Amino acid sequence: MEPLSHRGLPRLSWIDTLYSNFSYGTDEYDGEGNEEQKGPPEGSETMPYIDESPTMSPQLSARSQGGGDGVSPTPPEGLAPGVEAGKGLEMRKLVLSGFLASEEIYINQLEALLLPMKPLKATATTSQPVLTIQQIETIFYKIQDIYEIHKEFYDNLCPKVQQWDSQVTMGHLFQKLASQLGVYKAFVDNYKVALETAEKCSQSNNQFQKISEELKVKGPKDSKDSHTSVTMEALLYKPIDRVTRSTLVLHDLLKHTPVDHPDYPLLQDALRISQNFLSSINEDIDPRRTAVTTPKGETRQLVKDGFLVEVSESSRKLRHVFLFTDVLLCAKLKKASAGKHQQYDCKWYIPLADLVFPSPEESEASPQVHPFPDHELEDMKMKISALKSEIQKEKANKGQSRAIERLKKKMFENEFLLLLNSPTIPFRIHNRNGKSYLFLLSSDYERSEWREAIQKLQKKDLQAFVLSSVELQVLTGSCFKLRTVHNIPVTSNKDDDESPGLYGFLHVIVHSAKGFKQSARHFLKSGQDHHTATRAACSCGGFLNPLQTHRLPFWGLLLRSFWLVSSVGPSHLCVDPAPPLRGPQMPPLLPLLLPTGWEVLTSGSQAHGVEQVLPPSLDLYCTLEVDSFGYFVSKAKTRVFRDTAEPKWDEEFEIELEGSQSLRILCYEKCYDKTKVNKDNNEIVDKIMGKGQIQLDPQTVETKNWHTDVIEMNGIKVEFSMKFTSRDMSLKRTPSKKQTGVFGVKISVVTKRERSKVPYIVRQCVEEVEKRGIEEVGIYRISGVATDIQALKAVFDANNKDILLMLSDMDINAIAGTLKLYFRELPEPLLTDRLYPAFMEGIALSDPAAKENCMMHLLRSLPDPNLITFLFLLEHLKRVAEKEPINKMSLHNLATVFGPTLLRPSEVESKAHVTSAADIWSHDVMAQVQVLLYYLQHPPISFAELKRNTLYFSTDV
Repeated sequence: MEPLSHRGLPRLSWIDTLYSNFSYGTDEYDGEGNEEQKGPPEGSETMPYIDESPTMSPQLSARSQGGGDGVSPTPPEGLAPGVEAGKGLEMRKLVLSGFLASEEIYINQLEALLLPMKPLKATATTSQPVLTIQQIETIFYKIQDIYEIHKEFYDNLCPKVQQWDSQVTMGHLFQKLASQLGVYKAFVDNYKVALETAEKCSQSNNQFQKISEELKVKGPKDSKDSHTSVTMEALLYKPIDRVTRSTLVLHDLLKHTPVDHPDYPLLQDALRISQNFLSSINEDIDPRRTAVTTPKGETRQLVKDGFLVEVSESSRKLRHVFLFTDVLLCAKLKKASAGKHQQYDCKWYIPLADLVFPSPEESEASPQVHPFPDHELEDMKMKISALKSEIQKEKANKGQSRAIERLKKKMFENEFLLLLNSPTIPFRIHNRNGKSYLFLLSSDYERSEWREAIQKLQKKDLQAFVLSSVELQVLTGSCFKLRTVHNIPVTSNKDDDESPGLYGFLHVIVHSAKGFKQSARHFLKSGQDHHTATRAACSCGGFLNPLQTHRLPFWGLLLRSFWLVSSVGPSHLCVDPAPPLRGPQMPPLLPLLLPTGWEVLTSGSQAHGVEQVLPPSLDLYCTLEVDSFGYFVSKAKTRVFRDTAEPKWDEEFEIELEGSQSLRILCYEKCYDKTKVNKDNNEIVDKIMGKGQIQLDPQTVETKNWHTDVIEMNGIKVEFSMKFTSRDMSLKRTPSKKQTGVFGVKISVVTKRERSKVPYIVRQCVEEVEKRGIEEVGIYRISGVATDIQALKAVFDANNKDILLMLSDMDINAIAGTLKLYFRELPEPLLTDRLYPAFMEGIALSDPAAKENCMMHLLRSLPDPNLITFLFLLEHLKRVAEKEPINKMSLHNLATVFGPTLLRPSEVESKAHVTSAADIWSHDVMAQVQVLLYYLQHPPISFAELKRNTLYFSTDV
């Protein structure tokens, strides 16, 4: 436990416990991926001591020096039904007995703390009070409530443990206890003030000092010691320690509870609530971890740290970045000699007083960094999945630990390279006295978190400074002990009993959002008649009528030069600062420019009915991110809902999950200002209005029904629904019962009915994408709205006359999604079930000439409708890839999207249930990608030439 002499709130042990679990992490590699000498660091932290109870659960005992099992941050899997159930229930009794004993001690501690409260309150109303009523309420805030909650819990749990049998249930008690954690939040928020008040009162009042230094705590029933003396400061810390202990016990109970036991879902829910509570209050607690003293003599504290990819000397370097209360420090873990502590090497630092975020127009273009080829990233994923599969086989066969460690090491190397080379989102910071630094992140959410944390600290009165070499050495030296993120966020760092995540498809409906705040705006009210005001509005640019520019008055000309002016009614104008002016403040010259009869109002004023004419000014959209292979990827985007503060999207998306455990939702305000273009990627920077994250709990989402939830972010509430579909169910090829449509109908039937060479749906979707979507970022990768796709599917199936009109109005990602869905729902793949084995063998040939002959012969073997359609699609995808600098879709990206869709065998041919990472990134799937990529990279192929150059080559390769 941390010493209590510090006034700051100690960091909860739960977080330290989690961070000390992992055996694979940054200790083996430096920032460039070079191998480090392995060995446990001498200064490594052991699991913090949780409670002084002598009957702690075996799972909670201090970790041995060499490692050992820790507590997983995610709910551990319970025992399989009927598997070692007797042993599990016995372990449950042991865990509960230990917890009950420590609960008795905790209640006795709370009683000891409450004992002096009543006499202190009695003296508070006398002529000689020891403490005032306010001081008493501050010091003992919420202690009585906490005592009553735990006394009730103890009284209900005790008889169940004493009269133990296999059918006893107590999950509801833990669930109720977890639901009452709100009282602990209030206690934690008041904790620092309570300590300071108690200390001040002790210094000013000898009587209270004696009381606070020797509080008598009753011993347990079976203890020989009747009482022990404890300080008030120590007792005030007990509730903080206790909430951590309860969470750890829930982990142990779940581990030893069969999944079919009635307690299991209740304990799981209690653990979820407890973990969410701990996470929320640790956000406030973390910054109070002290490091060293600042130049102003104040305590410097660690606020945030994590691994980021820095672009340095035109190459990517993995750095550990530490944000303190007054400085940002970028470090690299140094190689450690045998027997020596591991330390960080400071690469650079910026005092927060000197740190600025350059605006898009102020940024310089980033140094040229060669992007890692997409196909190599996909190859890494395939290797990682194959290695994970090998590790699982070794463990199942009880293989040698040395062989398993070797496989883990290879897996970590590949994951490290993937993490280093996959981020693409620029995050630039600048030292106003020096150079700029560029990081690459995988998620806009992560970029926003770092920016907000820095900007929050910059609101304080910060001073610029220069660290001496000794000060820098001390600060850098403290990083190893203070770090909260110990390991690179890769899957090989997970415990064996952690959830592998979800594999399949997540269906998400983003319904609506509310709680948006509009930026400050300023209004002009005219005292003139409506016609005169309207003419002034026109001349100021409220209505862009070029015929009236000759009547533009001098004051209107100045307004248009410096501010954005728009009409919001017959007698009102709205004025916003225009670039390069920024900020919500009122233009200082505005009152001086106005002619007689005009006055300035603000958007917060109810006078003159301004609020009645104020139009909604926000253009809003959401994006969805999920984690995959240790980092987050943007998967879907809603349409922009214009001119509103309460958007109602009601859009459905289908998102592929690859071992995903979290879903993130980000809300943006659309920016149309072309001056705000990010020079690192030539994209307009939109403003993040809010962001939130939820865990994808398999118990919640793996149901047939939709699960509706609300996620809160900065006062904004977003309502959404979701459900999960396993991969094998979602990708099943099911022939349509109605042969009159086009979806689920053989391509030969459709082309014969239409008397066309290429199905009408393919031609129209391709034409629309090439007309207005070929430069769309992530075209064919970003999910379209599922409801829009289903609407287009119905229209094409019905051969509706309004198809072309509907296509012209539809979001382009929905049209791209409809084309993918058509090929995915063909009763047999476009490249046919019959030729599938030959395609798989042909792409594996090593000799280029043999591969060329084989792959061309296989194309010729396709039925004419299939071949012509495939060649038509092939040329389209090549044209899309030509716009890669704009749309970010390379040939390999397109092959990854379309390969399995065009080649995956039908239900009869396909293999059984697909759930694991190894199945998704299996050899077959990657081979399907490689087949399409081969044809995409091949020089143009014409139908006539293929038919003319017939080779005598068997399809049996």
